[in-house]
Amino acid sequence: MTKSYTGGCACGAIRYEISGEPAVMVDCQCRQCQRSSGTGHQSHLTFVAAEVKVEGEASLWQTVGDGGTVKQRGFCPACGSAVYMTFPDMPEVFIVTPASLDDPSRYQPQLVSWTAAGYAWDHVDPAVPKFERMPPA
Repeated sequence: MTKSYTGGCACGAIRYEISGEPAVMVDCQCRQCQRSSGTGHQSHLTFVAAEVKVEGEASLWQTVGDGGTVKQRGFCPACGSAVYMTFPDMPEVFIVTPASLDDPSRYQPQLVSWTAAGYAWDHVDPAVPKFERMPPA
């Protein structure tokens, strides 16, 4: 059995525990991830059908992604930290930001998506596979 992924917001008002391994770890350069992170990309640990426990109430902001997917970003109403993202049409998917992890060193990017929206000044790992949009399923 692997060690759970635990984390939360900066002030501790939201905490989570996830049992299971991420399906994928991604650096996304889409425009919405840029805006959400305040830089050139946002990093995600994507869990599918994992056991997820969340304590505390997140504020939710719903958007439609560059590829047409409806996303709900959960952030702390007290400190503003981005904590997680869900998809109303895919309730089995739960995504956390690596900076919200208690041990951020567990994040190891496996690919970069939406490089078509990326910027030359946003340096991502050159050894990681890159995709102009979403990678093939």
